[in-house]
Amino acid sequence: MTFTETPLKGAYVAHLSPYKDNRGIFERIYCKEEFRTIGINQEFVQMNYAVNKSKLTFRGFHFQYIPHCETKLVTCVNGRIIDTIIDIRRNSPTFLQSFSIELSDQEPQSVIVPEGFAHGYITLEDNSCIFYLHTTYYEPSAARGLNYKDPLLNIKLKETPKIISEHDQSFPFLDSAFKGIDISNLKLENNG
Repeated sequence: MTFTETPLKGAYVAHLSPYKDNRGIFERIYCKEEFRTIGINQEFVQMNYAVNKSKLTFRGFHFQYIPHCETKLVTCVNGRIIDTIIDIRRNSPTFLQSFSIELSDQEPQSVIVPEGFAHGYITLEDNSCIFYLHTTYYEPSAARGLNYKDPLLNIKLKETPKIISEHDQSFPFLDSAFKGIDISNLKLENNG
């Protein structure tokens, strides 16, 4: 397994090293010792699996507030998605910048989403399945999100979502999500 840091400090793409033989393939998605080499020392305490029946299903942009912030390891195990992360660390030089990458069952890689990032994805194929590891338990009182339509985020999805939950559509725009923070002069970039 090798790691490539994204333009957003602390966020990585993990390139897996599949073992192939006549049975198929075997891939290690996570190794504690290898993750320590990039400074990720937290334990993963929760695993989730999402099945998205239809192409152009959107989920996101989700995050949890302190003290329930989490690091995620996201892998597409069937189908294809565009995975997008947004840096929401207020003191970060890349605050509100985003990074997008295509994940699929054909390309052996995962995205490491550090604490202080919002995360979402849109499916590019029917029956796209996503496997997540989380360093913090889901806490409903700390769960929040950003609206993918917010013009200040400057998110350029490959296609317009056709399926999105009412909950995800109701997420606020930045002017209400970050009350008290001057965001008017931010230079926002989409690095995907």
